[in-house]
Amino acid sequence: MIREMDLLAQFRDLSLTCEVTTSSVKLGMIRVSNDLLKEIRDAELEDLFLVNRREAIEQGNGGKFVLGGDGVVRFNDRVCVLSRPTLRRLILEEGHKSKLNFHPGSTKMYQNLKKIFWWPRMKRDIEDFVNACLIFQKANVEHQKPSGLLQPLSIPEWKWDSISMDFVVALPRTVRGHDSIWVIVDRLTKSAHFLPINIKYPLERLAKIYISEIVRLHGLPSSIISDRDPRFTSRFWESLQQSLGTQLRLSLAYHPQIDGQTERNIQSLEDLLRACVLDQGGSWDSFLPLIKFTYNNSFHSSIGMAPYEALYGRRCRTPFCWCELGENLILGPEVVQQTTDKVRLIQERMRAAQSRQKSYVDKRRKDLNSKKGIMYF
Repeated sequence: MIREMDLLAQFRDLSLTCEVTTSSVKLGMIRVSNDLLKEIRDAELEDLFLVNRREAIEQGNGGKFVLGGDGVVRFNDRVCVLSRPTLRRLILEEGHKSKLNFHPGSTKMYQNLKKIFWWPRMKRDIEDFVNACLIFQKANVEHQKPSGLLQPLSIPEWKWDSISMDFVVALPRTVRGHDSIWVIVDRLTKSAHFLPINIKYPLERLAKIYISEIVRLHGLPSSIISDRDPRFTSRFWESLQQSLGTQLRLSLAYHPQIDGQTERNIQSLEDLLRACVLDQGGSWDSFLPLIKFTYNNSFHSSIGMAPYEALYGRRCRTPFCWCELGENLILGPEVVQQTTDKVRLIQERMRAAQSRQKSYVDKRRKDLNSKKGIMYF
């Protein structure tokens, strides 16, 4: 009963309105909306600047300001939020402290919000809000750059064709028996799966988990990168093929390399876990699905978009997304062309990111002329 009351309280905090429609054949449909746009529209009517903009729009001189069908003024298709500081704070808190956004940094938060909302000095307000968040400051850790010259890995050709994996261990043991997290990342789209496990699971059980959570959704990759013992990768691959029942034994080529991408993903995961436990309390594995959603639906600098946008073509819905009007329907060959163009764009952005990172590090490091000093990204 207590848990049901907590769930009802959390649902009420989202400020969602449910409309139920029925027909003669007893079919029902629930449409979800919220009152945020109505509050913004009421606030715009009190703002002198936007009142003047409305008059200019009616006279055909609005410029980049337009009036939407819902009566809300938009600037470059972004909802204008001006007059009420309480309304801005509500948006900032929803974008930073809700269970769909576990305390992201200022850059991620700005990229998440700027596609929907606009107000003057928005980026500065977000930076000030994040810097004033005590939980974020406690959870955030300083990231040290590795030494040595960077040798970038080859860029994957397609989604989930090349993956990296690692483990977060020594976590508090939960009632479900989990004490570790298996982190599996697609190197192209940066989309990730965070799988709760027990570090003592045998390889056969890990292979079955991999089939049910990864192969079921993405198929088999052509390469696996891990900074663990190569015997682990080899034995895991053998156990995976045995679980699949395949007679085709694929050969393995071992290349010693350090996986900086997965290590960076683990740092982000640990920051989210730390913020989640400090803010919400409770068992860490119960929040892992929402943490996975937060990570995959947030802006990633190396690909210039959210991992879900790279994987599915657009970011997944959150309460903010109901503020957007209409949907672009793409059918037929245009879907294939758009997907191919997006993969090509991601590859170009990854090359630019790798070049930028290598240039930045190499300026502050010297070439050791030895394989022992080379760091791979």
